[in-house]
Amino acid sequence: MARSVLLQLARDSIAEVLEAKRTIDKRALLTAYPLLNEQIATTVNIYVKSELKGSYSSIHATKSLLEDIIYNAKKSAFEDENSEPITTSHYLHCEIELLLTTPEGVIKERDYSII
Repeated sequence: MARSVLLQLARDSIAEVLEAKRTIDKRALLTAYPLLNEQIATTVNIYVKSELKGSYSSIHATKSLLEDIIYNAKKSAFEDENSEPITTSHYLHCEIELLLTTPEGVIKERDYSII
């Protein structure tokens, strides 16, 4: 099954930190997917073996969806106060859950592990 653009963005955001290089082409994404320009609050949850390993949420929609996903994915993976930063091994085995808080309600999707 193909990974959604939003879940791929969350996964790529984490990979940028693990690989210590920038790989996300923000301009191209914003051009191809105009919805990423909209201000939408997100939550990114990371699970390893069904255990929550990281979570970070925006309380209010103050950034573009693109920036919010990037920021929250990195915060949930590496700066959650309740967990250790994820490792490359965790990354390969983790599931990522993305919640979008919209005026119509919460939209949720989940990405299963790479391996």
